[in-house]
Order: sequence, then C-alpha cells, then structure tokens
Amino acid sequence: MQIGLIGSGNIATAFALGWGQPVLCTDLDPARADALAGATGGEALLSNAELAQRSDLVVLCHKPGQLDEVASEASAGAGVVLSPLAGVSLAELREAYPDSLVFRVMPNTAMRLGHGVTVLAEDDAGDPAAFETLKGLLGELGPVFVLPEADFAAATAVMSSGVAFLALVAEAKIAAADAAGMDPKVAAALVGATFGSAMALLSEEGADAAQVREAVTSPGGVTEKGLAELEQAQVREAFASAVRAVVEGGA
Repeated sequence: MQIGLIGSGNIATAFALGWGQPVLCTDLDPARADALAGATGGEALLSNAELAQRSDLVVLCHKPGQLDEVASEASAGAGVVLSPLAGVSLAELREAYPDSLVFRVMPNTAMRLGHGVTVLAEDDAGDPAAFETLKGLLGELGPVFVLPEADFAAATAVMSSGVAFLALVAEAKIAAADAAGMDPKVAAALVGATFGSAMALLSEEGADAAQVREAVTSPGGVTEKGLAELEQAQVREAFASAVRAVVEGGA
C-alpha cells in the first residue's frame, strides 16, 4: 500500500516511522517534507494533487483549519482518506472529500515507536473490507480501539492529550527528586522506568487502577503519606478539569 502524508510534522513523522515504509509526503515547508522523505526512503512531492493520485491511502496531517484548502487540491484524486485532524468531524471530512472513502482516527505520537494508542471511529462508510484493512494497518502502530465518534473528545483527553498530561507528571516528579538532591538524569531514568512498570501493571488483563494503587500502599507507610498529599492538592480534580477542557474544546 502506498501511503501519502499531507503535512510532514510530528504526527506525520510518527505515522511514517511507525509504519517503517517509504512514504510520499508534502508540506508547506519543503524542507520538512524532504527530511521526512529522507528518513523513510520515500519521496517529497510539491503537489497535494499528485500525492493524492499516487497514493492508495491519503493521511491528512496538516492543520485542521487547512481542510478546505487542501481538499480543493487533493479531493479529486484521493481514494481512501484517513484523518487525525482534531475537532474535524466525519461529516465535515466527507463534505470536503465527497468522492473518497473517509475514516477518522485519533492517534498519539508514541506510534513512531510501535507503542501508540489509536482510536478509530466506528465504520459507517459501508465498506467493511476497507475498514478492516485500515484497522490492521493502524494495528502495526499499537493497540486500536474502535469507538463511536461521539467519544472522540473524551478519548483525545485520555490518550492523545493524555501523553502530554503524563509527561507533565513526569516533569514534576523529576523536579521534586532534583530538589531532594538526586541527579536529574538519574531521576529521569528512574521516573521513566517506573512509568513503564506501572503501565505494565495497569495493562494486565482485568487490571483495576484502584487495586494497583492499593497493592502498593501499605497502611501507615510512606506511599500512603505521599498519596495523602496528592489528594490534599486535589490532583483528581486537576485531571478532571484538564479532561473537561479538552472535551469542551471540541477535540
């Protein structure tokens, strides 16, 4: 399958590196397209129309506000279109690409490492074979969750914006360890490894987050004391507010 990426920024790079195959790409900044093509053994093109005509799958990695402009160039030649554009609904996408088979997805950038999490909108395009092919292709990047489009805003907060939220937690933990006298590089390595071990526990089949927390927390122990400080600082309420902000932002 020849994949074409319109836009060559962070999301496009994550897709391309995760798939590990030569891609066609364009960008308003030709140097970015050249860099992505060079990294994948692919080809940078100057025209979105040419990219659409030469690609089996067109992935929209440009800015959401450029939808109509890009579609005016690419829609005539695009057969299958995949959109990770935040806040752009399937209805809007299909209006822009009326002659294409259009699917909506929300990924996160860890897909470049093969550890991404991808949410794919439920299939209502009437082509189950194409949907399964696309689902399999996305599965090469990490787990794929098929959800109603109505859940996309909440899913974005949890798994796309959620990467940034967890990175902020990591930053805070590293800074706290530094303040306690630990070498920041050592602290960063410990925090990263701890996040990995915590995610392994949380990813176990049937794992319950509260049970994982309770299993680590001995009554009267230091972990319990630390958790009490986090509860007093209203960490739960802060995350609830962050998710609400993403949802209300129309992700």
